[in-house]
Amino acid sequence: MRPKDRELAGTLDARLRSFDSEERSLPGIRAGTNRAAFIEQLLESIRRIKYIALIRNQQLSVARADPTSDRFDPIKAAILSMREGQIDGAFWFVFLSVHFGKHRIDGWRLARDIYGGLGLAEPWDWARTSADPRRFRRWLGENQTRLRSKGVRRRFGNHRKYQSLDAWKPNGTGAAFESYVDWVGGRHSHEALVHNASNHAQGNPKAAFEYLYRSMVAVASFGRTARFDYLTMLSKLGLAPIEPGSTFMEGATGPYSGAVLLFGGNAGATPSRLVLDDYLQRLGAHLGVGMQVMEDALCNWQKSPSRFKAFRG
Repeated sequence: MRPKDRELAGTLDARLRSFDSEERSLPGIRAGTNRAAFIEQLLESIRRIKYIALIRNQQLSVARADPTSDRFDPIKAAILSMREGQIDGAFWFVFLSVHFGKHRIDGWRLARDIYGGLGLAEPWDWARTSADPRRFRRWLGENQTRLRSKGVRRRFGNHRKYQSLDAWKPNGTGAAFESYVDWVGGRHSHEALVHNASNHAQGNPKAAFEYLYRSMVAVASFGRTARFDYLTMLSKLGLAPIEPGSTFMEGATGPYSGAVLLFGGNAGATPSRLVLDDYLQRLGAHLGVGMQVMEDALCNWQKSPSRFKAFRG
């Protein structure tokens, strides 16, 4: 554990113990090794959120938004776009970061090469893609062999490892791009999309998040995890006044397994997903952490409950 995290770790430990004794039993972390590993995952999740806040205020090279550069990074490109007032471009970079993911070895190479049109054409930025998503799908179909070239590794990130690069299949990348454009709407304005969600939610950030989360089911291949990751990144970057009010346990796999272990241990009846979500909201409030921290920490902790392991990419 990092020395500077020890004070926060002590606070989290005390709050977990009080929740366990006063509000809801937490048999999954009664063992000291399990509790220590879970606290480490909470700290790791908090650090990830703080990292985004940190880079929002850093000086960033323009190479971060340049698909011809090895330094291309869609998250940092989104920040650069925000600073230049190119809000739609910022949202688009976030979408690309989630759709393709960052591979632990290849990095952002797949997102970089597709956004950059393999260096053979103008970038597939928001203006060009939203104006004619079918044109993008034709380009993608024509360049499948080149994109799958064994000379260059271009792989999806871990959360997207089952995603298809296909241009025309219902759940392929072509369908994801076109359905995303349709989801944003005919005005092709992300600001209008978020404004409509905020109005529908009467200014409640949690209700607005849920409204967008539910509506985003229209985006091909964007299941629970992709939607949650996309919307929470918008929140962290300050692109939308939204925040998750729950872990959206319906359809979850890793976070669900973690919640079952946390609240049920290895025996006993398993609470429903709705009940688990309620428990997690209460626990998050007690710990003083948001639902993104809870969701992320549970997902990683259940992979190694008794020994902390960092999972990245």
